[in-house]
Amino acid sequence: MPIDLAVVPVAGRGTRLLPLTKSQPKEMLPLGRKPVVQYVVEELAHCGIERLLFITGPGKTAIENHFDIDGELISHLRETGKEELLADLDFEREQVEYFYTRQRRQLGLGHAVQCAQPFVGDQPFVLALGDSVIGPSAKSDVVRRMVQCFEEQNADAVIAFEEVPEADVVQYGIAKPRSAAGEIFDLADLVEKPSVDEAPSNLAVAARYVCGPRVFEYLAKTKPGKGGEIQLTDALRQLIHEGGRVLGARLQDGECRHDIGNFQSYFRALLDHLLNDPELGGELRSQFSRER
Repeated sequence: MPIDLAVVPVAGRGTRLLPLTKSQPKEMLPLGRKPVVQYVVEELAHCGIERLLFITGPGKTAIENHFDIDGELISHLRETGKEELLADLDFEREQVEYFYTRQRRQLGLGHAVQCAQPFVGDQPFVLALGDSVIGPSAKSDVVRRMVQCFEEQNADAVIAFEEVPEADVVQYGIAKPRSAAGEIFDLADLVEKPSVDEAPSNLAVAARYVCGPRVFEYLAKTKPGKGGEIQLTDALRQLIHEGGRVLGARLQDGECRHDIGNFQSYFRALLDHLLNDPELGGELRSQFSRER
């Protein structure tokens, strides 16, 4: 049975982006012409996902509203002679079914994944963080490659990784490959935010996973850590240590990840999307060049 289900956690409060996120979800912040989470959904649809479960929290109704079909807006555009703008609403007609459940307490990514268990059951699923955009124009197919790898290799989980500068390994979960890390590789361990000297590689977890149902078994016995949070990384480490097969998949050239977690990364992502806008990007680049 093909994997057609994705879980997208969007319950985080976005406190590192205050006051911008005081009254709107960080996942709805604009990146050029679209909000962050629309890029995530379009990427998943591009990779064959047909059912999508959002793990939401307080203040996230804008996400639900965004993916609803707005018949009133469509009628207004037609009645006022603005039919050309209807193309901007094409995402409403993606062949995706949307579902929503709440993470009632902010207890970490692992807990958010646990909230999906009643819906997911014993199916394998994609996990895509709703505040991370991969690749230009939502055309990355890393999820498709990961699903194929999961099925062909009979894996328990597949995790996407990106190369980061050595100085930045202290900010991420880092892969410890069993041998030389090719495009696909076996994981011997995951090391959470190691020092530069202790890091086993410079391959950082990149916000996309494919998980089999065994992950719920390991999340159930993962003890809360700092702040009472249940960490997905801890559950996956235990799965690896007890003989589970967890693979890594490298992001390819052009599949850079934008993590909308703080102002530095958000501004970098926003600037990248503005300068590469198909209609106005060239003009903006020329203007910046003249001003410099």
